[in-house]
Amino acid sequence: MIAKSAWQHLIPHRDAMALLDSVVEFDDTTIHAIALSHRDQKNPLRSDGILRAVNLCEYGAQAMAIHGGVLAQRSGSVAAPGFLVSLRAIELHVSRIDDLPHDLHVYATQLHGDNTGWQYEFRVAHEGMLLAAGRAAVMTQPQA
Repeated sequence: MIAKSAWQHLIPHRDAMALLDSVVEFDDTTIHAIALSHRDQKNPLRSDGILRAVNLCEYGAQAMAIHGGVLAQRSGSVAAPGFLVSLRAIELHVSRIDDLPHDLHVYATQLHGDNTGWQYEFRVAHEGMLLAAGRAAVMTQPQA
């Protein structure tokens, strides 16, 4: 298990918007992270007191960011800043997630990556039940 303190500085998400809590494991193409923030009444993604399942896309995107950051760190560099530009084939199997009592397991697998951006597929599960899945693309900022 890799604590948040070991990778928090590698991603742009801060404070309550840093939704993931730990990394279980990662390798060259995959990451498995844990989130507890869906149970937090102060989760910034809540609206009308509810945390909707569509927000699981952000959980997947943050796993991607952490993966890119830890890979870059491992190679002695820093991941280029990027923007989420596309979500595809999103499947939501629940309507809300704030009422789920246990940790969320967030998985992301890199499908493509180069100096222009990355493409990942992600899935989020709770107690072995698939909550959401899809693909996301990030385009890096041009370096000056």
